[in-house]
Amino acid sequence: MERQRLFATEKHGGRALYRLHAVTVFLGICLLLGYRATHVPAAGPGRAAWLGMLAAELWFAFYWVITQSVRWCPIRRRAFVDRLAARFGDRLPCVDIFVCTADPQSEPPSLVMATVLSLMAYNYPPEKLSVYLSDDGGSILTFYAMWEISAFAKHWLPFCRRYNIEPRSPAAYFAASDKPHDPHALQEWSSVKDLYEEMTERIDSAARSGKVPEEIKVQHKGFSEWNTGITSKDHHPIVQILIDGKNSNAVDNEGNVLPTLVYMAREKRPQYHHNFKAGAMNALIRVSSVISNSPIIMNVDCDMYSNNSDSIRDAMCFFLDEEMGHKIAFVQYPQNYNNMTKNNIYGNSLNVINEVELSGLDTWGGPLYIGTGCFHRRETLCGRRFTKDYKEDWDRGIKTEHSCIEKTEEKAKSLATCTYEHNTQWGDEMGLKYGCPVEDVITGLAIHCRGWESVYSNLPRAGFIGVGPTTLAQTILQHKRWSEGNFSIFLSKFCPFLYGHGKTKLPHQMGYSIYGLWAPNSLPTLYYVVIPSLFLLKGIPLFPEVMSPWITPFIYVSVVKNIYSAYEALSCGETLRGWWNAQRMWMVKRITSYLYGVIDTIRKVLGLSNMGFVVSPKVSDEDESKRYEQEIMEFGTPSSEYVIIATIALLNLVCLVGGLYQIILASGENKMALNVFFLQVILCGVLVIINVPIYEAMFLRKDRGRIPFSVTLASIGFVMLALFVPFF
Repeated sequence: MERQRLFATEKHGGRALYRLHAVTVFLGICLLLGYRATHVPAAGPGRAAWLGMLAAELWFAFYWVITQSVRWCPIRRRAFVDRLAARFGDRLPCVDIFVCTADPQSEPPSLVMATVLSLMAYNYPPEKLSVYLSDDGGSILTFYAMWEISAFAKHWLPFCRRYNIEPRSPAAYFAASDKPHDPHALQEWSSVKDLYEEMTERIDSAARSGKVPEEIKVQHKGFSEWNTGITSKDHHPIVQILIDGKNSNAVDNEGNVLPTLVYMAREKRPQYHHNFKAGAMNALIRVSSVISNSPIIMNVDCDMYSNNSDSIRDAMCFFLDEEMGHKIAFVQYPQNYNNMTKNNIYGNSLNVINEVELSGLDTWGGPLYIGTGCFHRRETLCGRRFTKDYKEDWDRGIKTEHSCIEKTEEKAKSLATCTYEHNTQWGDEMGLKYGCPVEDVITGLAIHCRGWESVYSNLPRAGFIGVGPTTLAQTILQHKRWSEGNFSIFLSKFCPFLYGHGKTKLPHQMGYSIYGLWAPNSLPTLYYVVIPSLFLLKGIPLFPEVMSPWITPFIYVSVVKNIYSAYEALSCGETLRGWWNAQRMWMVKRITSYLYGVIDTIRKVLGLSNMGFVVSPKVSDEDESKRYEQEIMEFGTPSSEYVIIATIALLNLVCLVGGLYQIILASGENKMALNVFFLQVILCGVLVIINVPIYEAMFLRKDRGRIPFSVTLASIGFVMLALFVPFF
């Protein structure tokens, strides 16, 4: 009798209608480009601008075709956890869970510890779980927080199991309600909540003071590691096993085994490059190999807590499926945030990426690795190539009942030194790849090119939830890093079209390139939001007249694409106003984050700067948080990015007012009729409407989050300069 599959693959509905829509848009784009190519002005100031419009529209057309790869035939996966339980019971693979943190100021220890606790509390045999925290800040405060949760876990894990609570992050769980769902749990709920709040207060108090009380330091040998006056950028390797899951004494309050819990701070020295998160992950792979050596590795960012205790079993359904499991290298979950405003003021929800684009990539070979919420085969992370006869040893791992912790820690430390990787394949053929700010994407691409597939699992109850950017500055920084990293991949030997040629399908290469080409989108976008408006003011038409049949493809493509974009956003859970905010942020990110991503990438290619990595802060002050909840855009401090945003907004306002004024004055003489400049007026008008919050921040708001006067003054100066530039 044939065994039932552990997961099913289903196609999204409505694809025939979408394909009809895509074909008509493609025909409209072809007509639009045909008009541009055949109606170039013979001479005059409009010729160069016209050719620039043609170049910009060619780019937009090319990029639109690239995005169709993930929309043509998206699929969804459905795992059958009940079948997994019936077939395997608790005979499941061991799992090593990696959490990375880097800075206790930007990533508060109490936030990190809530994430770690949620992972320790998975609905999974605890003796098969090992949780590792990599602290790249080498902070005694983070180690102290880990020591605190090693004791609190003895109360938290039984409580989670007994009442089957969700989510299993104590911070998220206790913030969600002021009483338990089960009335019989009230007394224990109150007791555990008090213990958690007391622990959090101790951790936060230590973080505020910057030191751990002396009376606590004597309670664990690990605190002695900081006796030498180490700093975040100069310290020896530290590995401390806080809970040894193989030790029969490591049990919770009900006598059940606890998961293994390990703190690691790899060695840092000023003279050695540490390769950022990729270096931390590779050190974790090696350190875990001598402590637990589980065949499955899961990694998650320190601010992305487990929101679904069964997501680990869901992932196992894919790996253990008898028909397809042997091909799967990693199972990727979406990146969801719990702090998005109703109308997504900064466009950070990622809903369309999560619901559409990653599902579409799954059709062609699997989603890219996004660096968090991902379950890997250990061997694929270590460079193994796929072969048809490959068979995983799911029982592999450290099987000794008990070993000397001190000896294990010393051996693990030797694998986390600065010099261990010298003259090895680590960072190249083994582990996460070095030399790129988005080490996760390039590593996933290399895994796909070695013949493996990946799977995208988007559960009804999100597997992981984290903290998204809550200010414009945080959003710009995050997208600058993402766009710069992906563009650097595209310009390198790892360009999906070159590196993936013959190894992955063409639509898969196109799907990867969607993100690789985020950054260069900035240049045609910047051209399109500046030149048509300026030429409206100068009285030079750049689009067909209203009565011309050639206006049809321009209107059709613009209207239909935006209608579908709004429909796509609404179907993914956005509001209509949220979609509109996303359009504003689409423009803002392209003229700031992506523009800087292009500039910095080119500087690195030319050897004019080195790769850097800035940790996105996970905290905001009270005033910023209040404005974020009220969906008021945050500016506050002067920056070059804000000057660009304000200049573009002000330029379009001046051009619209000036252009309409000239049209009204000249209407009687038929020198500058509205029908000639109709599309330029519409484009400029839309840009003005979309920038209304920018004008408010420049001229009307009085709060601390307004655009600083110095930025407004600079933008006025740049607008005046643009208006007086002659056009030849």
